[in-house]
Amino acid sequence: MKKVLSFVLALTLIAGMFGVVAAQDASGELEIFSWWTGGGEEAGLNALIARFSELYPNVTIVNSAVAGGSGVNARAVLTTRMLGGDPPDTFQVHAGEELNALWVNAGLMEPLNNIYEANGWLEQFPQGLLDLITDEEGNIYVVPVNIHRSNVLWYVPSKLEEWGVTVPADWNEFVTTTCPTLQAAGVTPLTVGENWTQAHLWESVALAVLGEEAYNGLWTGATSWTSPEAVAVWDTFAQVLACANDDMNALSWQDASKRVADGEAAFNIMGDWAAGYFLVDLALTPGEGFGWAASPGTDGVFMMLSDTFGQPKGAPNAAAVQAWLGFLGTGEAQDLFNPVKGSLPANTTADITNGELYNAYFQSAYEDWTTNAIVGSQAHGAVAPPAFSNGFASIIASFQADRDSATASANTAVLALQTGMMQ
Repeated sequence: MKKVLSFVLALTLIAGMFGVVAAQDASGELEIFSWWTGGGEEAGLNALIARFSELYPNVTIVNSAVAGGSGVNARAVLTTRMLGGDPPDTFQVHAGEELNALWVNAGLMEPLNNIYEANGWLEQFPQGLLDLITDEEGNIYVVPVNIHRSNVLWYVPSKLEEWGVTVPADWNEFVTTTCPTLQAAGVTPLTVGENWTQAHLWESVALAVLGEEAYNGLWTGATSWTSPEAVAVWDTFAQVLACANDDMNALSWQDASKRVADGEAAFNIMGDWAAGYFLVDLALTPGEGFGWAASPGTDGVFMMLSDTFGQPKGAPNAAAVQAWLGFLGTGEAQDLFNPVKGSLPANTTADITNGELYNAYFQSAYEDWTTNAIVGSQAHGAVAPPAFSNGFASIIASFQADRDSATASANTAVLALQTGMMQ
């Protein structure tokens, strides 16, 4: 048995060595496809590209970023290219069902186990995150560059004091007390942006109304979409939208966040990429220029998502992709990227305890990441397949116009059946 184990270990090491050699010999063009085109997101990507170019000077980066929050536009372009036999060398995709239900199930991704084994990453990434990017046969398909939190409430501390309100503990307090107080003062209580940000807000409302277990049940079929509890999510969502800006469909997520920073609105719910926006674009100081809390009613629960990159089958420059992915997963790369992106490093060897690198926001988020219950984001691909998310966007748009909870609940139940989430 010892001889067999030694032989297997030797093969593993040899495979890892060949992968490293191929990466070191990388040259030519490397097309990186993402939706990071501004603010902390673009700054983080540029920091990665700059360091990678130092390590691999013979590789020329082609940055094929497509603008559009949460990748709405990028995914449409990517789908056309992938199905048309024209894949980029590597592309951004959210861990979980956005990756698995489409690209992995279609057999269009290369396993990356060799990179993980060569770098010892199986011991460096959280098991729960690895589970989201691994198939039933144990094949790992992407490299995570971060951990994001979806359920964050953003505000400016001094403005709340000026307006005489505090961070609401739950949505009932927000709707019955916080909202009317702010409206009487001529302040928008909650600023919201375009369709995908409305879906993003919806999942925080759902988590608060349903609680962790029932929220998780939406994605497994354990919680009925037509149950009184699920209908109550839509009822609460309607009350929350009544406290928001009327021009939401015309705003990007950055526009909505800036209204809070500018003192035009009190609160905004957005993922912690907003921290990157506040830090990089607006040069605000954490705890002064912007404050944060778990979205109302979700304290103690961390709703997560993760940005990842993989290697599609037929990638034009496989050696360069292997080099890029081997770099992305390192603590060094993640420490370059996340402090400006607004996210936490996925690799546990990153220097997260360095307060000069990761400021007060990151320290707070990391405490929650390591102590809270963890659930997955629907709006960002962790728990629902793309077919569901695409259909849900239409339901959100209809609801934003008619506020009909019963219809929204029934339509979502049908959508869940059609997309295989209710067996």
